[in-house]
Amino acid sequence: MSIPAPAPDDSSPRRLARDRRGRGRRGPLAWPPVPEMTSREDRFDQLVLDAVERLVPRAGGRLDGVEVAVELVPGGDVLVAAEQEGSIPLGHARPGHGRSDARIVVYRRPVESRVRDRTELAELVDAVVVEQAAALLMVAPEDLDPDYDGHP
Repeated sequence: MSIPAPAPDDSSPRRLARDRRGRGRRGPLAWPPVPEMTSREDRFDQLVLDAVERLVPRAGGRLDGVEVAVELVPGGDVLVAAEQEGSIPLGHARPGHGRSDARIVVYRRPVESRVRDRTELAELVDAVVVEQAAALLMVAPEDLDPDYDGHP
């Protein structure tokens, strides 16, 4: 004799449980997003964006169409040129050619390796962005940003 299965309750939609193997709920431990959930890469990207947003109004439209990027380390021809100078670059500015836009690149690992805390990191990122934008526009960094005082 077999026992009939209970009839499904049609009053509520059936929901599949994510806890099939008894491991508990899956998902972030801290929600909504808090600083502990932000990765180092995301924090660095935000510092670069903040530096660009601060610089754009001071540039008077000269940085329109300039692409800003973050790369882990310099590579290729940038690194070869840096070896000839004897230092690793913190950033790179490339003017636009033809269809390609002008580009400012900030290298995350070399910048992070030169600072001790978040305050110094923010100052150095700001200085690198100002220097690269000034190089791209062929002006002195002090002309582009009156608060510029070099690397911390």
